[in-house]
Amino acid sequence: MFLPRIVIVIALAFVFWTGSAPAQAPERADAGPVPVDRIVAVVNDEVITLNELRDRLEAVAGQLRRQGTPLPPQDVLEQQMLERMVMDKVQLQHARDIGIHVDDAQLDQAIQRIAANNNLSLTQFRAALERDGVPFAKFREDIRNEMTVVRVREREVDSQIVISEGEIDNYLQGEAGRGGSAEEFEVAHILLRSPESASPEQIEELKAKAGQVLERAVKGENFSQLAAAYSDAPDGLQGGDLGMRPLERLPGIFAEAVVKLEPGEVAPLLRSPNGFHIVKLVSKRGGAGVPAVRQTHARHILIKVNELVSDAEARHKLEGLYERIAHQEKFAELARLHSQDGSATKGGDLGWLYPGDTVPEFERAMDALELGEVSHPVRTPFGYHLIEVLARRVQEASPDRMRNAARQALRERKLDEAYQDWLRQARDRAYVELRLEDA
Repeated sequence: MFLPRIVIVIALAFVFWTGSAPAQAPERADAGPVPVDRIVAVVNDEVITLNELRDRLEAVAGQLRRQGTPLPPQDVLEQQMLERMVMDKVQLQHARDIGIHVDDAQLDQAIQRIAANNNLSLTQFRAALERDGVPFAKFREDIRNEMTVVRVREREVDSQIVISEGEIDNYLQGEAGRGGSAEEFEVAHILLRSPESASPEQIEELKAKAGQVLERAVKGENFSQLAAAYSDAPDGLQGGDLGMRPLERLPGIFAEAVVKLEPGEVAPLLRSPNGFHIVKLVSKRGGAGVPAVRQTHARHILIKVNELVSDAEARHKLEGLYERIAHQEKFAELARLHSQDGSATKGGDLGWLYPGDTVPEFERAMDALELGEVSHPVRTPFGYHLIEVLARRVQEASPDRMRNAARQALRERKLDEAYQDWLRQARDRAYVELRLEDA
């Protein structure tokens, strides 16, 4: 039942204070005149107003300052932020059209996780938000929107990615499959996205613009500032940083470029179906050797969500079981009595799990647990789970496991490019009218 799927990390579920989740600007408390509002963009049947744009700009400016990133020119930042708001609306409208919705129970669980990751109770977390001028109700809707966008991405992109057996064979015959390098690369990038139906003249104009940005990056201009000002990728305001990744988990076009770079260097301009890319190798670590494969021995209790058991009922039942385990009742016995999974007869024991054996939501929650720790209820497509990690070990993978790991790595490699391609198509299908320059 636990089928491999794309691992998509929801940044908001881990760190709020670093700016990974969208923050809101403080409410204006001054008694001065309120600027006249107007429409700055029309996106299908909805609008974006100037005041909404200003609020987002204030929040992002504060975020960039906390990160130590110099602010781009105001007019450039306005254009970039408006385009990001347009893309958010396009994705949220698509979610509405296909029936994706994050209910209050799921939202509450996510916010509780954010609070816990900041070592705060929910009450303390809410008070901290209010002290910073962030209305809790608005924060909730921001988190709901970001969770919705992630679900759209999982549904629309995951279904388009196909990995052939031939690709797996080529991967395993290559350096990454043989384990010829255990190096990891920290990469930052800037994407200048091209419209799906761009004319040759538009492509040349975009290429010229990308060349100018590349030249500034090569000369040592602050890359995070350039990303915030020019990148059309969702991570632009985070400096375009992809984090530290093994080579095989980078998009193929990036992987080919960064192996030729030393830390601090910028690759020549790269072209993909989505547009032009500027890639910088920030740092790298590790060296020759076979990468370790970590296995996790876990057990769980599953309550399925179906036409007879609602989402809220399943979660409530597991919360009750969690409290019983916290009061020293045996996990295995409760699993035998209550788990709606084939592992119930074994006390919920799932055996040794490799990366990619379970769905992403389960794997993320499992990987975050300490030995002997029991999770709070975790939502997956199958229902709600309580998860306990019994042990961890590092072991060489069998041939079948190596093929599964290769399949997962190839899916992750294709993910970023596929998502950018989907975003480009969604943006081109939408009716968008920008009015920022209107008097």
